[in-house]
Amino acid sequence: MTGARLGALLRGLVLLLLACPFAGLFIMTDWRKFALSSADGRSVAISLAYGLAALAVIAVLGTPLAYWLATGKGRMRDGAQVFLLLPLLTPPLALGILLAAFYGPIGPVGILLERFGGIITNNPPALLIAGIYAGLPTYVVAARGAFAEIPAELAESALTLGVSRRQIFRHITLPMARDGLGAALALAWVRGVGELGIVLIFAYFPQGMPVRLWVDLEDGGLSATFPLLWLFLLAALPLPLWLLRRGSKR
Repeated sequence: MTGARLGALLRGLVLLLLACPFAGLFIMTDWRKFALSSADGRSVAISLAYGLAALAVIAVLGTPLAYWLATGKGRMRDGAQVFLLLPLLTPPLALGILLAAFYGPIGPVGILLERFGGIITNNPPALLIAGIYAGLPTYVVAARGAFAEIPAELAESALTLGVSRRQIFRHITLPMARDGLGAALALAWVRGVGELGIVLIFAYFPQGMPVRLWVDLEDGGLSATFPLLWLFLLAALPLPLWLLRRGSKR
């Protein structure tokens, strides 16, 4: 067997492995009884709305951090990488516990907010924060790689011509990193919008798709979750596909 055929075989096996669960979903769905409850539809709308809001915050906060991690030097940058890796290493359920402990009624932020009649647990702000914590580290790691691939000599040459660092970032760095940043956004989206562990502890309400899926499973078993899964996949997949296709066309 030639190397090309072996490579094609391995790619086919990997794709088959990834496709198997979704082929099972198609086969096991009872299309004659396919029905969605109003709660299922609301959960998908909630996940999409808060997922988009979290993605916007992630892009605004994460892009400068990723650029600094890719181009900066020193101990501060090394320390920042530790705080970036900690949320990635922490199991989502444990991260939800930590968020509930810090932002909840017994935590420092929760105690402060309670004095003003506020709370950040099991409410819309908590769901937004959960999405940010779920997707931000993934986005920064991927975006950092995109910025790191840009030759430093380009910025140095532009500086010698009198171009400001802000102009360099806007007109040179961002356009060159656009494909990688799009992929980073796609990863952050799929990571955050489907998050269950964090929201189960910290942001159970309003019920997004992952929590509603859990409720459907508890109430009706495996088959009861299939209609919601189909709706969610059809609604959530176009955005990351569009982001990835934009990069592949260039």
